[in-house]
Amino acid sequence: MIKPIMKDVLFLGEKSELATKEDIYVVDDLIDTLRANLDNCVGMAANMIGIKKCIIVFAVGNAIVPMINPVITKKENSYVTEESCLSLIGVRQTTRYETIEVEYFDKSFKKQKNIFNGFVAQIIQHEVDHCNGIII
Repeated sequence: MIKPIMKDVLFLGEKSELATKEDIYVVDDLIDTLRANLDNCVGMAANMIGIKKCIIVFAVGNAIVPMINPVITKKENSYVTEESCLSLIGVRQTTRYETIEVEYFDKSFKKQKNIFNGFVAQIIQHEVDHCNGIII
């Protein structure tokens, strides 16, 4: 179900809780909401639709990839960039890493560990920041 976008900075600044199997419906809501906003958005975290759970989704080509309870375990090659956010007005400067390693659960709650590079890595970092209550 497509959900409204949360714009309350105080809410977005709070750390999200770990997701459980009972929260799996949030993945579908996030995917639906991201699909509806692909013209302006490439990734979303659950708090962006008003749910404080550590769940993110992001677009890679035509696919939307979900991650449940993602944790960035390695970061390499920092750089400074500018990002915008569907929940916020304007563009802000932030530091990101070219290559990251992420541990997470997939939609079937199977543990995964993958390495991501470039723009996809940047998207994941932005959404993981959302889970941690970090607003760029």
